[in-house]
Amino acid sequence: MLYTVKEVSALSNVTIKTLHHYHKIGLLLPGKLSEAGYRLYGSKELERLQEILFYRELDFSLDQIKEMMEHHSDRLSILSQQEELLLSRKNRLDTIVQTLRKSIGCIKEGETMDNKEMFKGFETEEQWNTALTGQNQYLKESYGMDSFEVVPEDVQEINEQAVEAMTFMNEMARSLREGIKHSDEKIVNLIRNHLEFMNNHGHKTSAKDFAAQTQFFLSDDFHLKMLEGQQTGLAYYLSAAAESFVATL
Repeated sequence: MLYTVKEVSALSNVTIKTLHHYHKIGLLLPGKLSEAGYRLYGSKELERLQEILFYRELDFSLDQIKEMMEHHSDRLSILSQQEELLLSRKNRLDTIVQTLRKSIGCIKEGETMDNKEMFKGFETEEQWNTALTGQNQYLKESYGMDSFEVVPEDVQEINEQAVEAMTFMNEMARSLREGIKHSDEKIVNLIRNHLEFMNNHGHKTSAKDFAAQTQFFLSDDFHLKMLEGQQTGLAYYLSAAAESFVATL
C-alpha cells in the first residue's frame, strides 16, 4: 500500500513541510512518484521515517542522522541501538524527575534539600566514569596506565563518539555475519569513514595506527573478550580488514 505525503503526515504527526524537507536533503525519499508528480511512500519509507523520529528524540541533528543511516542500513541493528540510547536517556530522566519531586517535597515541608541530592540526574560525567571503572582498573593493573576520567564539558563530545563507535562496530559485526569479505569495498569505506570521524574529533589516527591497534586487540584479553563477546571472530575480522585497508593506500 502506498501513502501520499498528506497521509504520511497524518500517520506520523510530521508536518508536510518537514517531509518535503527530508526529501529535499535526501534523508527520506518517497518510494515512487505518481504520474501527476505526487510523492508516494510505502512500508520501507514508513520504517525509515520511524527510525528518523527515534533519532530526533535523541536530539541528533539531521546531518548526523543521515550520516548514521547511510552507514548503518540494518533495521534491527538501528532499532536495537536506539533502544539502548533511549533507555539510557529514560533512566536519566527518571532520576531527574525523582530529584524534582524531592525538591517539591522539601519546599512543601519547609526543609532544606541536601546539596548532593539537589543535582542527581545532571551528573552524566559520573555515569561515564562508572561505566569506565572496569576498563580503567584493567589498564592500570596490566599496563600501569593512568585512569581516564570524564569531565562535564566532555560529555556531549564523548556521547557522539560513543554512538559513532557503536555504529561502526555493529556494521562490522553485521558484515561478518553476512559473509562479506574483509577486503570488500564496503568494509574499506566503513573504515575510511571511521578514521575520518576519529581524526575530525581530535583522535589523530593513521591507517597504520588503526591496524596496529586492531592487532593489539588480538593479544589483549580485555579487548579480545569484548569484541568476541559482540560477535565471534570479530576481533580477527577487524584486524584483517584494517590490514586490507592499509594495502589500498
